[in-house]
Amino acid sequence: MSVDVVEGGIIANNLSKHYNPKDQAPIHVLDECSFNFEAGKLNVVMGSSGCGKSTLAYILAGYVSPDSGTASIDGKLITDAGPDRLLVFQETALWPWMTVIDNVMFGPLIRGDSSRSEIHDKAMDLLNRFGLGDFSNKYPGHLSGGMKRRAELAQALINSPKVMILDEPFRGLDVMTRELMQEYYLKLFDDTKLSTVFITSELEEALFLADRIYIMSDAPSKIVRIVDVDLPRPRDMSVIASKEYGRLKGEILDYIYGESTKSTA
Repeated sequence: MSVDVVEGGIIANNLSKHYNPKDQAPIHVLDECSFNFEAGKLNVVMGSSGCGKSTLAYILAGYVSPDSGTASIDGKLITDAGPDRLLVFQETALWPWMTVIDNVMFGPLIRGDSSRSEIHDKAMDLLNRFGLGDFSNKYPGHLSGGMKRRAELAQALINSPKVMILDEPFRGLDVMTRELMQEYYLKLFDDTKLSTVFITSELEEALFLADRIYIMSDAPSKIVRIVDVDLPRPRDMSVIASKEYGRLKGEILDYIYGESTKSTA
């Protein structure tokens, strides 16, 4: 009997990063940041604005190199970008001059993974799954914010990544659309168990989504607390009324408040 091997575990050791803006003092963003993101889990990184969350996401995606320290996926050192890791940005990454289906097909076509007809069929399967089949020949400018986000998830998933890295993907959406997209991603995760690194500054979003929350300090940042979120899956919005959700929220708020009072003392 075969056993499915879950891929996409990420281990980082002592990641440090600073930037040297012109005519300004160096900005130290990460300071010996270490963690272990378990494969097959929805790992949420939470921190305040400007603490270095996006820099961490770019390092894991291979778009930015650390000054020191290492990050690896399934034991392989991350040195550059690769199809095993897909990053969904805060802003839309859809090309406005391409139709939705052309956007989704672009990556596999460039790599020549298979025939155009096979890639087209796979793209349509994904778009139908995300409720966008009837919009496949529309341009991104004709889509709502939530529909664009769904198209971008299809754009990423067609590449069969080991890890999805999402950098505050639902930021800027209205409250109702944001909650729908959170439920949408949870359904996707429950169906696939795709290893996920989800970046957010919102505690409620972190609690609703996460298997485990990694809390970052202010810059120069590192992981300062890890919280296991033992809420049942599959989840929907009803979980926010549970006693355990309230307990976890209170625990994290107490910690954040305690740290903030230390820094201002």
